[in-house]
Formats: sequence, structure tokens, C-alpha cells
Amino acid sequence: MESKTARLTLLIDPHKKAAFERLCARQDRTASQVVRQLIRDYLAQHGVEFQPGAGQDSPPPPAPPAPATVPADRQRRAGAARRKT
Repeated sequence: MESKTARLTLLIDPHKKAAFERLCARQDRTASQVVRQLIRDYLAQHGVEFQPGAGQDSPPPPAPPAPATVPADRQRRAGAARRKT
């Protein structure tokens, strides 16, 4: 079973939601299980590859590195040097 690593919120007609939940219950599956399978199938159908963890969805990729910053003491020295000129 996949672990929950991200939340997907969507809007759906209440009657469709109820019918979907009833069908899932008849199949002894949760709505989340069915939606996760639908997403995996959709990705495969369109040739999109992803690297699942050991039975888990992969977490999002790491954020890009933060831009280099100038230490505060160097900022103060640079400001002082500009004021002297």
C-alpha cells in the first residue's frame, strides 16, 4: 500500500461522488485506492515514468539550491565602504 505523501483536492458533482463511493465500497476498496490506481494507469498510458519508493509514491523532487548570499558582516563592510566615497 502506498503511503500518503501529498494531498490532491478536486471538485466533483456530489451525485458522481456518492455513486463513486458506493461503487468503491461494493468492490471493498477506498476511493483513495481507486484514484491512486487511476493515476498510475493514466501515467502509464501516456508513457510518463516515475520512481516509486518501496511501495510508496515518490516525494516531490528536492528544491533547487538557494541563491548564494553575502554574509551580513560583508554587507556591512560594503555599505561602510560606499559611504566613505
